[in-house]
Amino acid sequence: MAKMNFGGVIEEVMTREEFPLEKAREILKDETIAVIGYGVQGPGQACNLRDNGFNVIVGQRQGKTYEKAINDGWVPGETLFSIEEAAEKGTIVMCLLSDAAVMSVWPTLKQYLTAGKALYFSHGFAITWSDRTGCVPEKDIDVIMVAPKGSGTSLRTMFLEGRGLNSSYAVYQDATGRALERTLALGIGIGSGYLFETTFQREATSDLTGERGSLMGAIQGLLLAQYEVLRENGHTPSEAFNETVEELTQSLMPLFAQKGMDWMYANCSTTAQRGALDWMGPFHDACKPVVEKLYASVKSGNEAQISIDANSKPDYRVGLEKELEALRESEMWRTAETVRKLRPENN
Repeated sequence: MAKMNFGGVIEEVMTREEFPLEKAREILKDETIAVIGYGVQGPGQACNLRDNGFNVIVGQRQGKTYEKAINDGWVPGETLFSIEEAAEKGTIVMCLLSDAAVMSVWPTLKQYLTAGKALYFSHGFAITWSDRTGCVPEKDIDVIMVAPKGSGTSLRTMFLEGRGLNSSYAVYQDATGRALERTLALGIGIGSGYLFETTFQREATSDLTGERGSLMGAIQGLLLAQYEVLRENGHTPSEAFNETVEELTQSLMPLFAQKGMDWMYANCSTTAQRGALDWMGPFHDACKPVVEKLYASVKSGNEAQISIDANSKPDYRVGLEKELEALRESEMWRTAETVRKLRPENN
């Protein structure tokens, strides 16, 4: 483990230099890795493991996603099976189903989790709120997690570019004495940049907070609020969108992703710097109570229950699509379609 200074706090992290791919292959050389579910995380993790030389099979029900797996090179009867067959064959069962699907499949899946196997997750949800999900593993298996800090699509794209997506890892249950080495080997195998330790509970609460907060929910709310104010004060859709979204994503985000917020500030005008420094305080003060309320709702299990209730409805996908369609058809994001078409690389 490497000791790294994170803003004055020392953390231990695992890098690919300390835990090379060759070591990961050696640790998992006798394992059959069964990736259950080929939706959001499944394709990226399964394909990266396969390309890195591990013994991987996929378990997926028939349908559109099954056909996607075939298109990605998984062969029915050889490397592509039903969920039940893959779970039975796998010594490491990577449960990469949606949280709602995990609950529905768990009664079937658990019968194949025999002594000595490892049950792997990429999200702490099912285990952290096991009183609500019903996912309670037997004591004779390893229960482990590697959680990439991004989508499966990003994990795969960055892997193909020779880069890595950072991941957290955790061991919930060590029945074999090998749970940690299995976890780290899988983390390296899926293409993680570096690995930092967490717990299932911490990962679940931070992940749900982030998704509802700065990563998705809050950013949409903030962008829409600014766009609306500009439009209500006579600015055109093009101007409102460019000043709200396009400049952020195309110009400023790459700057602070590269070297930090201070560096981004330093590469903007003095007028922009002054205004940003003056207004970041009021935005912080307005937002922090909302984030505190959000975190409390996540930690209490309320957000998990809302997700379980919503995603358990037989028509939840229909309702979800209606909400996403409303977002897609809003003026701001219809404007985005036109702006993207006008970018120089598309002309």
